Amino acid sequence: MTINRKKVVLAEKNKKNKWLAQELGKSQSTISNWCTNESQPSLETLIDIANVIDVDVRELINSMKTNE
Repeated sequence: MTINRKKVVLAEKNKKNKWLAQELGKSQSTISNWCTNESQPSLETLIDIANVIDVDVRELINSMKTNE
């Protein structure tokens, strides 16, 4: 199950992990880990990512709520 949509949103915006790493002052491996769900950024960093990519922060995450 994918927790986030960072990788998808980056692709939609024609941006690469390297670009995001440079914009945020993070390593490419950190960005890669976030995009592959190996780890997750803090909420503050998630907001920074949304601002840099110019999307609503809600576009970067999938709802974990299930309908029963």
